[in-house]
Amino acid sequence: MSKILLIEDDRVNRRLFQDCLESEGFQTISAEDGVMGIQQAKNYLPDLILCDIFMPQVNGYEVLSQLRKDPTTAYIPLIFLTAMATKIEHRKGMELGADDFLTKPFTAEQLLAAVSARLERQTMLECCFAAKYQTTSSFPETEPIIEENEPGIFPAIAELQDVFDYIEANYNREITLSDVAQAIGYSPAYLTNRVKHETGRTINAWIVERRMVAARSLLLETDWSIEQIANSVGYLNASYFFRQFRQYQGTTPKAWRENNLKKVGNRK
Repeated sequence: MSKILLIEDDRVNRRLFQDCLESEGFQTISAEDGVMGIQQAKNYLPDLILCDIFMPQVNGYEVLSQLRKDPTTAYIPLIFLTAMATKIEHRKGMELGADDFLTKPFTAEQLLAAVSARLERQTMLECCFAAKYQTTSSFPETEPIIEENEPGIFPAIAELQDVFDYIEANYNREITLSDVAQAIGYSPAYLTNRVKHETGRTINAWIVERRMVAARSLLLETDWSIEQIANSVGYLNASYFFRQFRQYQGTTPKAWRENNLKKVGNRK
């Protein structure tokens, strides 16, 4: 079931769009303004975002700009919803990385068609990526040993030890802020603010940090394919891992492996 985040400040429109999507089997998350929308995107990592442009406090362009700067949300496709679709507005949105525009008023059929087309394209791109890195070899019979919580990954903050222990124990499966918050016994909003205040980073950023450490270890210590490594560090989608690794490391997993294997070889 595809998960869609709807960011719309008009309560009536938000309810109409949500009902339309849910009637077709989509799971929806709603946000009444741009600030909440950005937080919901980071919390839930939806498959697609529908976002109004003209909203108070933080408009749609700023929402998109902030999401594209964050490695955990940069890959999520976004469709703008707007009552004003001038060439200038359209161009501005595309330059920021928007995937499509829907001009209000639009019908339920037009909304569902745009959503389906974008999700199908995303699936096609992911399948192409998976096919590129797919190998016929299976996982090795003996898995490499990944060191437990390498020194320096998580800060030594006693009040957040439960948080980091949970991430350490579960980073290699699909977890989100909501999972961590539920396990620790706090609301996602409270936990986000607490961790951000103490560390300057979000829960999702710490999850990614731990996964990247494990991924780098596997790239150097095994000959596993990119897809195998992605699966072993908690990514069900290899193309998502590929994009996040490139955004986080500044290069592709393959290039990083080749470059660092050469460095290791030169030191021997």
